[in-house]
Amino acid sequence: MEREEKSAVQGYVHEAGLNAHVSALQNESDLQDNQNAHDTLEGHDEAPDYHTFSKTQLLQAVKKLAAEPNAIKAERELREIKEVFDELVKQERTRAFNRFILDGGTPDGFEYRGEPIDAQFTQLYRQIKDRKTQQIREEESRKDDNYKRKLALLEKLRELVDSQDVNANQFEQFKAIQSEWKSIGPVPGAHNKNLWANYHALVDRFYDNQSIYFELKELDRKKNLEAKLELCQRAERLLELENITQALRELNDLHHEFKHIGPVPREEKEAVWQRFKAASDALYARRDEHNKQLQEKLQENLKVKTELSERVQAFASFQSDRIKEWNQKTKSILELQKQWEAAGPMPRSKGKEVSKQFWTAFKAFFQAKSAFFKKVDAERKANFRKKQELVQRAKELRDSRDWNSTAAELRRLQEQWKEIGPVPDKYREKIYAEFKEHCDYFFAQLRNSKSEAETAQANNLKTKAEIIAQMEATLATGQITIEKVNEFRQRFEAAGEVPRSEAGTIRAAYFNAFEKLVNSLSALDETEKNKLILENTLGDLKSDPQGEKKLQQKEQMLRKKISKIEGDIALWKNNLGFFERSKNAEDVRKEFNDKIQQASAKVEQLKQQLKLLRNLA
Repeated sequence: MEREEKSAVQGYVHEAGLNAHVSALQNESDLQDNQNAHDTLEGHDEAPDYHTFSKTQLLQAVKKLAAEPNAIKAERELREIKEVFDELVKQERTRAFNRFILDGGTPDGFEYRGEPIDAQFTQLYRQIKDRKTQQIREEESRKDDNYKRKLALLEKLRELVDSQDVNANQFEQFKAIQSEWKSIGPVPGAHNKNLWANYHALVDRFYDNQSIYFELKELDRKKNLEAKLELCQRAERLLELENITQALRELNDLHHEFKHIGPVPREEKEAVWQRFKAASDALYARRDEHNKQLQEKLQENLKVKTELSERVQAFASFQSDRIKEWNQKTKSILELQKQWEAAGPMPRSKGKEVSKQFWTAFKAFFQAKSAFFKKVDAERKANFRKKQELVQRAKELRDSRDWNSTAAELRRLQEQWKEIGPVPDKYREKIYAEFKEHCDYFFAQLRNSKSEAETAQANNLKTKAEIIAQMEATLATGQITIEKVNEFRQRFEAAGEVPRSEAGTIRAAYFNAFEKLVNSLSALDETEKNKLILENTLGDLKSDPQGEKKLQQKEQMLRKKISKIEGDIALWKNNLGFFERSKNAEDVRKEFNDKIQQASAKVEQLKQQLKLLRNLA
């Protein structure tokens, strides 16, 4: 009777152990399915669109990856960054080669060293690759160590199972082996299946051997049931989480726990598993629906971004020589960029090419814009240098007192300023203020000088009028000497300029008074009087701004008079022969001879004036 009961117990325990083994294997399979599904979902996570990044931004992204503990994960993202970075370096090298050839270089002589940032990127890239390789080695080493540890545990479990001394202490040892087995990480895949099979076979044998402790095992199964029911509740609560990725990660952990909890009472085994599986399946169904909706959304985004990519292509070839048009186009393309960013992620398989087309055209536009504004900037800098020269010239002229010529030159500088194009904005107001300040200073001084000159000219006019009045008063007294005449002449000349509107009148009044005084000098003959009058006239002309021109006109006038009188003399001499037989020939000849004599004296007088004119000139 006792042997039959023991056999029945042993059979029950053996079946329970076998069921636990099968359940564990099924849990392991479900866990792998869950992990694959989770990996599939994570594959849809949208990484940054590195095609929009500059080299500096890409370097920052790699620095961030360099700090990522999981180098294997970091290296997957690094490959995409490296591809974009290499393309930017290739573009820079092409531009440098083109510039080298345009500057007269030959292809064989070209050498591209790159920028310091390239070396930094390469160093970080190699660092992450090396860390990945090291982590893989370490992971494989850990798996080998875990394999060795589990082999050692299997040996301990085999010794425990083969032991003939069945007691309660053995069960505690068995639970310790189970706990240690659970804590050991993964092993090489090639050994995993065989290792699990051996482990569960030994577990089944242990329970067969422990049939006398069935009640203790049943208690343990009940505790396992409570633990698994709690896992079922936790799995069911995961259905309430909005973040499906987080829910799947937590379910993954629950499967791992479910797998390592020992067997439950036979009558509860299927129910608890079906409950746990139902919660898992419900979450997987949510995942599938989420993936379906995600794919639909990704396809919608692909359609929107494909259209945006087609629209942005027109910007790649845009050219203009107007800043306003470039700015208008910039607003338009930035609006397309906003729409692009708002559209959300695309399927990676097709989105990569669409993204590349969009950002290639986008960058081409801004490269062309940059080239245009570099040209504009160069022109504005050249204009700035030209205006600096004008500022320097205006500065040199500001203190000049050569009023007329300086004013004329400053006006020419102002016209040149208007003809020169714009300068860089940061200099525009300052350089104009400097130029204007120098010009304004001169013209303010010019206005002041004119005001002072007008006052001085008015005083000079008054002084000259008083001198003329004194000359007329002296003429009335009859007490006239050559010294007095020369004094009046010197005082009048020293009195300075008068207002232009009065200059002719006052000069005529002076010459009239001066000629009267000279003609009243009885001590001088006619020639000396004419010489004195002419000297006065010529002296006045020399002080006149137009004096040189007037002297030339005076000389021409004298020559014409001399020529005319000499012509008259020649004519009169020729006509004397016609009057020899006339009744009054003697009277006529006398008359003509008097004319000839007077004319000759006049010619001599004019020649003296001409000689004096030349000497004074």
